[in-house]
Amino acid sequence: MTPASGTPRSIPELDVAVSECRTCPRLVEWRELVAREKRAAFRDETYWGRPVPGFGPVDARLLIVGLAPAAHGANRTGRMFTGDRSGDVLYAAMHAVGLATQPTATHIADGLELIGTRITSPVHCAPPANKPTPEERDRCRHWLETELHILAPTVRAVMVLGGFGWQALLPVLDGAGWTIPRPRPKFGHGAHVVLTSPEKELPDLHLFGCFHVSQQNTFTGRLTPAMVEQVLAAAADAAGIDRSQPRPSSAN
Repeated sequence: MTPASGTPRSIPELDVAVSECRTCPRLVEWRELVAREKRAAFRDETYWGRPVPGFGPVDARLLIVGLAPAAHGANRTGRMFTGDRSGDVLYAAMHAVGLATQPTATHIADGLELIGTRITSPVHCAPPANKPTPEERDRCRHWLETELHILAPTVRAVMVLGGFGWQALLPVLDGAGWTIPRPRPKFGHGAHVVLTSPEKELPDLHLFGCFHVSQQNTFTGRLTPAMVEQVLAAAADAAGIDRSQPRPSSAN
């Protein structure tokens, strides 16, 4: 996949461009309405209220793909999975397996850093009821394509949270140059597929599935911290990330 003229060529450029997008009228209206009205618990805070760019190092070996920002989480804080209960589960698991420097994510300046891992999503604006439309997903697709193109020299594994992200990502991977098997791999927790590219133009890419860290899954026990940690550890090892470095035992 060759980036179009004017397409961001670096992660910092991409992050700025994403945060300025106003392509989807319904999502723009909703994210800004939430930012004005706020949740009572956060009434004294200034909401981000814009598209949320990816988070993590520019040379990540592992990419985590979610769904979309939460209205009072990332749409409030301006950072993926930060300030909501889904993020509480994800970052605690990432810290437990050596992919994050602390187990909590409360605000954009809390000192959290990710180790060899970047988090992104197919849709960068908070959608009403956490449900973007297929048209909104497709309009946002070029951001994910660009992000993957920039990361292609280093990324070796992708962990997808939920079926929505899985279905959104497969055509992007296909367009980036990896061969998607036929029939297409089905999403499932613990699913693992190794994708190759014609003539070995790209390194093999390990694709992992994990149930989304939503409250619907974590509160019911469908997804436990141990289940998240297991897939994260497998994806990190497939990506070749060194997880042996010591980490702080608690957040600030």
